[in-house]
Amino acid sequence: MSKLIAPHGGRLINRILTGDARRKAMDKAESLKKITLNTREIADLEMIANGAFSPLEGFVNSKEYESILHSMHLSNGLPWTIPITLSVSKEGKGKISANDELTMVDISGKMLGILRVEEIYPADKKREALQVYGTDDENHPGVAAVYQQGEFYVAGPVSLFDRISHDDLTKYRLDPVETRVLFQKKGWNTIVAFQTRNPVHRAHEYIQKSAMEIVDGLLLHPLVGATKSDDIPADVRMECYEVLLKSYYPKDRVVLSVMPANMRYAGPKEAIMHAIIRKNYGVSHFIVGRDHAGVGNYYGTYDAHHIFREFDPQAIDITPLFFDYTFFCKRCGGMASTKTCPHDKSNHVFLSGTKVLEMLTQGIVPPVEFTRPEVAEVLIRQTKKA
Repeated sequence: MSKLIAPHGGRLINRILTGDARRKAMDKAESLKKITLNTREIADLEMIANGAFSPLEGFVNSKEYESILHSMHLSNGLPWTIPITLSVSKEGKGKISANDELTMVDISGKMLGILRVEEIYPADKKREALQVYGTDDENHPGVAAVYQQGEFYVAGPVSLFDRISHDDLTKYRLDPVETRVLFQKKGWNTIVAFQTRNPVHRAHEYIQKSAMEIVDGLLLHPLVGATKSDDIPADVRMECYEVLLKSYYPKDRVVLSVMPANMRYAGPKEAIMHAIIRKNYGVSHFIVGRDHAGVGNYYGTYDAHHIFREFDPQAIDITPLFFDYTFFCKRCGGMASTKTCPHDKSNHVFLSGTKVLEMLTQGIVPPVEFTRPEVAEVLIRQTKKA
């Protein structure tokens, strides 16, 4: 039996009800006041309930909110960089009180679970934006999401009636307890995770395979919650991963699964969160690339590397693997990075996202030094549909 890394805080949280407890809670929920969750809040609820956000058992209270914004740690000293909150309007606040139980519902009115209200407190939106995203510019998608929330946060532990239902990618939706069981069945002790919201190109492949040389297996773990409108749809990305893994990776050393979180585009702060989340999934090593979880020009190229220096490695526990800018070098005759290649940029095969999109739209397959042809074919089909 393999021995996996411990969850963040030492215990994997499970807030999904079963049996009599579920039946009683659902009966009670019919008569409780309702609180409607938006898409991001439902994704956060799922991550709390399935243990991906361990040690959180609910939406954070003011003490934890302040601690996270001030120190990037929970009040018990555990690293944590982004407050997980549930907002309510000023009008909504007037209808609920501490110690209330609320039925959480989606926009269609479907009951999701019960929240026991511990506290209602004002959101400090500008400070939150500056501390988490490093900017209060509303053009930043994460900042915009904060400003669009209600004026108050409702804190308290949650209980979920059922796993959040999804119509897509069902075979890939493994909870942390399930990935941990799978890794143990495979006999893996060390696993490296790769976070992505884009199709994997050759530079990503090079990074993953470099990391695979020092661990037992790879968890390719794309984020499939809400992203920016111009990001490639999750189903297209998944097809890209499938065709890539079929031909270019050892089948017994890779697990493809998805993470239901929404992107916040918080750059370095989100890099820490992505590492902690993967730790809860049983992962021992985490790849941190160039401009991890970045957007626009809000973050420095390697800010997501530097932020790890601000934490006690034993408290983070998961091992970050830092990779520089990678590319195909004509002089080297293969994939390389700024750490390994001595040649100037004129020898490097690099294509901007705009250039790649232009080629795909015209049905032109980008050079094999940039992307595998099988992946390009999937993307060309998608651009033609669009």
